[in-house]
Amino acid sequence: MNCDMCKVIEQIKDGNNPWFVKEFETGYVIFGWNQHFYGYVIFICKEHVTELWELEENFRKQYLNEMTLVAKAVKEAFGADKMNYECLGNGDVHLHFHLFPRVSGDLGKYGNNGKGPVWWLPKRIMWNKKNIPKMDELEKMKEKLLKFL
Repeated sequence: MNCDMCKVIEQIKDGNNPWFVKEFETGYVIFGWNQHFYGYVIFICKEHVTELWELEENFRKQYLNEMTLVAKAVKEAFGADKMNYECLGNGDVHLHFHLFPRVSGDLGKYGNNGKGPVWWLPKRIMWNKKNIPKMDELEKMKEKLLKFL
């Protein structure tokens, strides 16, 4: 299996993914491995497709509905001013959404008055290892998010 998201799903099914938060009918919620944007989650589609239009219509509607429920829960749990939704698929073609909770000025000097897309933040800052939560912090984050899911 070459798909990273399929590997994540297998780890979840085997009970071996500490980043896993909750299973929905159409997808899985996991925390992103890096938490510069505190509360960042990924919503992985249960079906291995590349594009939204490849999903059967009712499944697609349910997936998008569940994804928005997850985004709302992240906003409430982590106090976001705004949520960013990204569905890229250039690195891993398995359909998934990145849900970034944003707060005012979170880009600091790298944005227009701290505003802009997450990708304006230099990689050395965004993916810094100090942004990886310890397991006890990850458990607290899960508890916080699950209160709203």
